[in-house]
Amino acid sequence: MPIDQEAYAALLGFYLGDGHIAKAARYYFLRITCDVAHPQIIDDVVDLLGRVRPGGRVFMVKKSGCMDVQLNWQHWPCLFPQHGPGRKHDREIALEPWQQEIVTAHPGPFLRGLFHSDGCRVNNWATRVVAGEKKRYEYGRWQFTNHSDDIRNLCTATLDLVDIPWRQSSWKTISVSRREAVAALDALIGPKT
Repeated sequence: MPIDQEAYAALLGFYLGDGHIAKAARYYFLRITCDVAHPQIIDDVVDLLGRVRPGGRVFMVKKSGCMDVQLNWQHWPCLFPQHGPGRKHDREIALEPWQQEIVTAHPGPFLRGLFHSDGCRVNNWATRVVAGEKKRYEYGRWQFTNHSDDIRNLCTATLDLVDIPWRQSSWKTISVSRREAVAALDALIGPKT
């Protein structure tokens, strides 16, 4: 059965951000943790799971401030070979060639999964003195925060692929701050709602 590659690219981003796979008695389950403040993202994850695993039953488990969106299937480790013991930032995360082909073909959905799971869009501000008067300027910024060097590198490589300038604003944070870059990323991944 062919996979919906666009949906898979986005789901891969969500998995690398706030997802994990665990083994139950007869199957594995993929669980994506979503902030309840963003109900459209929860709906997006439910839709993506249904597109990647048609006919599967999606479970939603509400926790304090978040919702775990889960689908059980014995083949999750085949689709996400990055699965392994321990935290993702404590082990190597590298895409298989077939996964990289999908991300290259669908960079927007992959970035949407990353930024809508481990990212935020904020309004920053700065002050400047203009003609002797202090003025405040506000501007939008996307930030992606992840403890894994490998996952941050996948994010920046994909931003490079779509010509969106970025910078590393801390050891764990990637920022997209230039006005035209923020607008391009907004258009590519949509709002975080």
